[in-house]
Amino acid sequence: MNKAEINIFIENDYKTFEKETLNLSEYTKDAVSMVEFFLSKNEWLEKSCLRGYDFSLLYFDVVFVNDEKIHEINKEYRQKDRPTDVISFAMFADSPEEERFIFDNEINLGEIIISLDTTYRQAKENNKSFKDELYFLLAHGILHLLGYDHMTEETLQEMWDIQNKIIAGIKE
Repeated sequence: MNKAEINIFIENDYKTFEKETLNLSEYTKDAVSMVEFFLSKNEWLEKSCLRGYDFSLLYFDVVFVNDEKIHEINKEYRQKDRPTDVISFAMFADSPEEERFIFDNEINLGEIIISLDTTYRQAKENNKSFKDELYFLLAHGILHLLGYDHMTEETLQEMWDIQNKIIAGIKE
C-alpha cells in the first residue's frame, strides 16, 4: 500500500459556541496527522478494518454540535437519553466485509460527531485544555471509524492507550 491521501472535512454546526476559539484548519491538519500516525503503526493497522485492503484515499467528516443536538442523536441511534461527548458512525468498519464499498481505491470511513459543550465541560473536570480534550475525543472517534471498539474494560484501556500515543505522536 502506498501512502494514502487523507481528506477530512470538519464542520461547525454550533455557530454560537463562544467559550473557546475554534481553529478548524488547525484541527483538520492535526486530524490528518493523527490518521497518518495511526497508519504508520503496523500493529494497529493489522487490528483495524483497513487490514488487507488497498486504498489511495481515506476520508471522513467531523461535525461539531451542542449538547442538545448530540443528545438527540444519542437518543435516536443509541437509545441513550442523554448527551455524550462523541459519536462515530463507522460506515466502512461497521459494514460486513462482503458489503464494504471501495470505489477507485477510496474508502469513506464515516462521520464523527463531537459535542463542544461536553468537550468544554470535560476539559474543566479533567484539568485539561479544551484543545487537549477535543483531540482526545477526535482520536477516539477516529479509532472507532477504523474498527476499534470498547466492549470491555480491557479494550477501552487499549483504545485510550492508542489515543494517547496518537496525540503524543502528532506533537513530536
